[in-house]
Amino acid sequence: MNGAASSFVTRVLPPVALFVLLLAVWQLAVVVGGIPAFLLPSPAAIVDKFAELLPSIVAASLVTGGNALVGLVLGSVLGVVAAVVAAFVRVLDEMFAPVIAAIAVVPIVALAPVLYTMFGANFEVARVIVAAIAVFVPVFINSLRGLRQVRPVQRDLMRAYAASGWQTARTVTIPSALPFMFTGLRIASSLAVISAVVAEYFGGPRSGIGSFITSAASGSNYASAWAFVVGAIIVGLVFYTATLAVEKLFTRHRPT
Repeated sequence: MNGAASSFVTRVLPPVALFVLLLAVWQLAVVVGGIPAFLLPSPAAIVDKFAELLPSIVAASLVTGGNALVGLVLGSVLGVVAAVVAAFVRVLDEMFAPVIAAIAVVPIVALAPVLYTMFGANFEVARVIVAAIAVFVPVFINSLRGLRQVRPVQRDLMRAYAASGWQTARTVTIPSALPFMFTGLRIASSLAVISAVVAEYFGGPRSGIGSFITSAASGSNYASAWAFVVGAIIVGLVFYTATLAVEKLFTRHRPT
């Protein structure tokens, strides 16, 4: 118990203390330096607005989080499947390389308006697709790298033991690839939220966090805009924490 408490103190308290210190410096700089609200609202003003707008922030977070979640699942499934195919079919691997490179540099600011035109500005489809595209690349790259960690000598050894394809995958390929896949998922979980929020800046239903940020900023309600930014940060942290929890669950119970 003492060891667990000591670990908690050493891992949690330093970042929390740093965060509190940064907030204190921020508040002091705004008050003492007389920084205008349109440049930088104080943390106290943002907290007040966050409490005032909490129902709207929660509703917007559910919309944005829902789009990000669907995009995360869709992009992750496609990324893992494409990585498995590329790992075992070299020709397709070479064909995928330029396509993945092109997808990796697609700008959301240019893609979102095009998708709104294609699928309609009154639907969330465009935002889901944007999130899925952002997720696909890191999941594919990390999954492919993990699948390639299996050495030829390990495969030869499994063949020498007359292991089936499933036995080889269960005992060698999957355990080697899982850490890399989850690294990609952790990166992708944050990208899904960021992409969904950014896509909301450029049209579509006025229901997500990004839409409220742009509306508040255009109306010079900067504390409100920052309050919704805090909501987006919380959604991103929830996604990252959930992905980390799933990773720990799978790696703890992975086949040996």
